[in-house]
Amino acid sequence: MSSLIGGQAVLEGVMMRGPSNWSVAVRKPDGEIAQVSKPIVSPMTRHWALRLPVVRGVVALGESLAIGFRALAISANYAAQEEDEDGEVTTELTRGQLIFAFAIAIGFAVLLFKVGPALLTDWIGIQAGWFVIVEGLIRVTVFVLYLAVISLLPDLRRVFQYHAAEHKAINAYEAGEELEPARVQKFSLIHPRCGTAFLLWVMVIAIFVFAFFGRPVWYWLIATRILLLPVIAGIAYELIRFAGRHTGNRILMTLLAPGLWLQRLTTREPTLEQLEVSIRALREVLEREGRSTTPESQRVEVMA
Repeated sequence: MSSLIGGQAVLEGVMMRGPSNWSVAVRKPDGEIAQVSKPIVSPMTRHWALRLPVVRGVVALGESLAIGFRALAISANYAAQEEDEDGEVTTELTRGQLIFAFAIAIGFAVLLFKVGPALLTDWIGIQAGWFVIVEGLIRVTVFVLYLAVISLLPDLRRVFQYHAAEHKAINAYEAGEELEPARVQKFSLIHPRCGTAFLLWVMVIAIFVFAFFGRPVWYWLIATRILLLPVIAGIAYELIRFAGRHTGNRILMTLLAPGLWLQRLTTREPTLEQLEVSIRALREVLEREGRSTTPESQRVEVMA
């Protein structure tokens, strides 16, 4: 039986999600672990067209971003100890605030990693035959430098530790290992379906997709970089999904190696206490999905 378990690091915690539920566990300043779980009502369960290859990747990415923003908001609220007398979070971002934050984040990413490199390449005056290659190299360079710079920020170190804790917990679950911090610690902090690897492949695949358009005028240049992003993301999702089912294929893993290496910038070795938080979130999702926490053979098919 295959599983659909993914996750994300948040402030002082980890969010784990399955097909029907997601759960975020956060280490509060007093040392206790707070936990919030929510159901997922995916449109993919109601419309067969949304489960088609590439299309399902676009939908899954949108769902992951929306859930991720909610989980971040919850973790931030717990970090600020904004709870009522029952210990529940009393302040959570409204739908409008989530949409605004989502728009700002997506807009920044599109401008920095999509539109910016395209306009820079156009400004340099690269000819059509080399345009998308130079643009792609600039885009990947900007992305890697961005990750390298933020990896140096002390405030993000703990987030990267929780990122690794999330990977280790899922790796242990895949291997059928008992979900205990000491046992989970021995597993790799790298995961082939990590969002970092996904973003790298979005940029690589973009080179091939944009090659069909050559070097258009500046307004079409911007339009293609924005409008084709869902298509490129959907293709990248299928690649990551395929990799998740063929982790034993050495040729495939060699091709995906750059994405795995890149995770070294966004992960740090977690502590046992951080693994405890990650495991708490994973156990809650597995319980809500009605699954065993020690499967003999599992494969994660969503980004980790």
